Amino acid sequence: MMRIPFETMCAQFERVLESRDMDKRDAVLCARLIAETSLEGVYTHGANRFASLIKGIDEKWVDVHSHAHKSDSFGPLERWDGKRGVGNLNAHSCMKRAIELAKEHTIGCVALKHTNHWMRPGTYGLMAAKEGCIALLWTNTMPLMSPWGGADTKVGNNPLVLAIPSEEGPLLVDMAMSLFSYGKLETYVREKKKLPVPGGWDEKGELTTNAESILQSKRSLPIGFWKGTSLALALDLIAATLSGGRTTRSIGSLPEEGEVSQVFLVFDISKFPDQEEMQREIQATLEDLKDSTPLDAEKPVRYPGQFRERTRKENLEKGIPVDEAVWNTILTL
Repeated sequence: MMRIPFETMCAQFERVLESRDMDKRDAVLCARLIAETSLEGVYTHGANRFASLIKGIDEKWVDVHSHAHKSDSFGPLERWDGKRGVGNLNAHSCMKRAIELAKEHTIGCVALKHTNHWMRPGTYGLMAAKEGCIALLWTNTMPLMSPWGGADTKVGNNPLVLAIPSEEGPLLVDMAMSLFSYGKLETYVREKKKLPVPGGWDEKGELTTNAESILQSKRSLPIGFWKGTSLALALDLIAATLSGGRTTRSIGSLPEEGEVSQVFLVFDISKFPDQEEMQREIQATLEDLKDSTPLDAEKPVRYPGQFRERTRKENLEKGIPVDEAVWNTILTL
């Protein structure tokens, strides 16, 4: 493991993106979004995924010249078409617009179709929380899980984000419907480590802690067993219906994952007359949770997203941890 300064990482990403004919302004934003993901400790969806993005650009299933645009409007809900553009740029635009709609209507929703992998989903939840808004957003994916009781891969792991502003910093839930995200599985393979608990089935249909076997079978274990695949299916159908885009079934017919459907739902709580009272209750709830008696005295109970700023500060000071092989690959792109 090596450490790379944040600005060095941004500059390297920008160089590679501009070499693929991406507009300078787009390259700066795209690079910074990816670097900030690693900066805040979500290494699986930051630098570790950069080579995959470039592969998509080189193979023409990500179009650096396309940008999401509004195709339909229904008051506080809008449909946007991503036109197979860069996933994190499309998501950034749509969350920005959802926040604007929420500021106008209290509720704002943008449903996006025909887009690509959005990298770290929590990034867009944080955008809303920083504006004093609650956000709920999700995406569908290619088939990556089996329906409960089935052997075929037919369900996406459809990551879901919930972000809630608080005095100490946003509560941020960022989770796939599989027990381990595919980015996390890839990290375990790269580091040649076993999963701490079974994370899916191998090609023989047996539960395994071997991440590589799960990547090959594409049969991740869902969170909550049958509840996880049920939730994933519902998220898939809602995203596709609201956006007018593809379902996981349809995405699975493509040669690569692309043209996914996403939803960005935002609530502007500043509109509420009891906002200050609710903020006090949010803070009291988080404090009460942190006061829980830990099972391990060296591991205090924390709420999701609590250590994000601490990790960001440490990585700004010391540099961002990056697997040496990952960084060397980036340097060759």
